[in-house]
Amino acid sequence: MTRTGLWLIGARGSVATTAISGLLALRAGLAPPTGCVTFRPEFADVALPGWEDFVVGGHDVVSTPLAKTAEHLAQAGVLPPHLLGLIASGLCEIDAEIRDGYHPVTHQGDQAEAARRIAADITAFRDRHNLARVVVVNVASTEPPAPFDPSHGELTALEAVLTEPGRAVLPPSSLAAYAALRAGCPFVDFTPSTGIALPALDQLARELGLPYAGRDGKTGETLLRTVLAPMFTARALRVRSWAGTNLLGGGDGATLRDPQHAESKLESKARGLAALLDHDVVAPLHIDNVPDLGEQKTAWDHVSFEGFLGARMTLQFTWTGLDSSLAAPLVLDLARLVAAAHADGQAGPLGSLAVFFKDPLGSDEHRFAEQTRELYRWAGELRG
Repeated sequence: MTRTGLWLIGARGSVATTAISGLLALRAGLAPPTGCVTFRPEFADVALPGWEDFVVGGHDVVSTPLAKTAEHLAQAGVLPPHLLGLIASGLCEIDAEIRDGYHPVTHQGDQAEAARRIAADITAFRDRHNLARVVVVNVASTEPPAPFDPSHGELTALEAVLTEPGRAVLPPSSLAAYAALRAGCPFVDFTPSTGIALPALDQLARELGLPYAGRDGKTGETLLRTVLAPMFTARALRVRSWAGTNLLGGGDGATLRDPQHAESKLESKARGLAALLDHDVVAPLHIDNVPDLGEQKTAWDHVSFEGFLGARMTLQFTWTGLDSSLAAPLVLDLARLVAAAHADGQAGPLGSLAVFFKDPLGSDEHRFAEQTRELYRWAGELRG
């Protein structure tokens, strides 16, 4: 596999910085690939980019240097402190490849011009480093759900309205996806934002022969739900209610304390649970910002279920983790896998990568075991 670009939307955020720091550490042999699915034996003979093959760049609307974000992450327990000095030069080099992102408030001009600028940044990056391809991954902050505009359904109509001054027809995540496709790049949406999940963008990806994957990376509470919920169904136990509470600090907590921003995340989680249980269930879910938690995330679930002769029982579990540490290796996995899909000539949604997402595009399967088997089957086809 030849040199591959990894272009991160939200490149200076916690998840991106953790992924970048991890990539530099893995490349230098400073850490094992713990949490990287693509280092399981099932991928041993699949042609995937190696750590040394990746060149990293990105867009962001903030200017905080990567080294400063990495320092904060070390204080929060996400990165080992001793690593900072060893990867400092690498962080500085990648920082030089990060460009100003699109912000609908500060942007002047129409969205078509913004998309051309974003695409030009990516294309220049690819040409400057002589890259075979660039995988664009969205790890920016979660957006509120975007209202569906009639132009979202047909590519010609969408491109016509993008030229209208002062009209923001696409949310930033979808504008990034559009620009990435126009730059000839496969796209991964690791967020619950609208992103590439629009009919017009699906049409564009298929026309250009580009694969894409998403959406909303599955790292914590939902990961457990996709393992546990099939157990109840398989044992014919009826779940009566499934309540959850998420306590978040850091940037995610600050963003999701806004009910509009949290709505995308809540909808993503709810869709998966209903599909897993084969019936509608009362499933209240709350997301609360607790700044004291920093980068840590705690999820508590209470499951009420019914057994033989109506016996009432409960299951409770608590999941506490560092979300960036759980997400970062998956970002690297997805970059490797989507690069391989692009090299293989695949186009459209990569449903076989559903195991990585809460709300998978191109797949209706939510059960973790079945998703994993499908991923391994797909990997076998790449080997073949």
